Amino acid sequence: MRRKAVSLVGLLQAAAVVTMLFSVATIFDAAHRNIELFSHFRLQYLAVSVLLLIVFALLRSPAYVVALLVTALLNASYVMPWYGGGTLAAGNANLKLLHANVYSGNDEYERLFDFIATEQPDVIFLQEITPAWDVACDRLREKYPYAYSVPREGNFGIAMFSRIALDSVTHVDSPPQAFPTIVATMTVGDTPLTLINTHPTIPLTQSLYEARNEQLESVADLALRAHGAVILTGDFNSSVWSRPYRMLEQSTGLRNTRRGFGIQPTWPTFMPFAMIPLDHALVSDDIEVVGTRTGARIGSDHLPLVVEIAVGS
Repeated sequence: MRRKAVSLVGLLQAAAVVTMLFSVATIFDAAHRNIELFSHFRLQYLAVSVLLLIVFALLRSPAYVVALLVTALLNASYVMPWYGGGTLAAGNANLKLLHANVYSGNDEYERLFDFIATEQPDVIFLQEITPAWDVACDRLREKYPYAYSVPREGNFGIAMFSRIALDSVTHVDSPPQAFPTIVATMTVGDTPLTLINTHPTIPLTQSLYEARNEQLESVADLALRAHGAVILTGDFNSSVWSRPYRMLEQSTGLRNTRRGFGIQPTWPTFMPFAMIPLDHALVSDDIEVVGTRTGARIGSDHLPLVVEIAVGS
């Protein structure tokens, strides 16, 4: 009986040390791509450190209590600002956007269409649009006649559907892998608006890490050169805590619509306890955010993101 108790405490101590190590090491996520991969789990580190803090307080282990309290405060400094401090609109939204990575291997098309019918967004951006998904989405064109799609085999096709008339729409083949990024313009009220939607690669190797970062930098340049108010959406394959994401915000001056609404993780739906915020909507200062939330499951490994904003109000 004594041996089991010691073993359990040892496991808890090991979990505490690992949590502390990862919490501190990921401060330096710019040092190596593998460190950045673990920087996305700040919410989990906070939850685990608080839980272990309570456990070691009950075990009356002051050294671990102090160390875990510092760890919890460190992680809270990354997480809690997202739950306050946002600039939220007091009025009503006049534009509702839906961004969804549908997952190229997903054939449960009706789940997406039912969700769209429920939400009634004005503008829809879809990612991982394959030729099969492109055909299935033809039905959206009746209610969303201003459409533009770049279907591709694999995970980097993209599409846009709008019921608001577009002044222009095209795509650029973003460097270095020539993955399509949609760039559209419209006028909401009297306000010209540029909408950009992008999907860089998964940074699992050094070359892919550099490719993801280069595409984000190229998209930042598009946003800086855009006319009027700007909305940038996409699955960035980067969370709000990674350096490439932070650099995107800093270089463009755009702000994440999550601010004031919380972390709202979007991926992976098959591991709810490990979900992180990879899908984003960023807006310029002349756009007011009324609401941002994740939507219902649509058969994808990502949750959709629903954003309500006030433009020109």
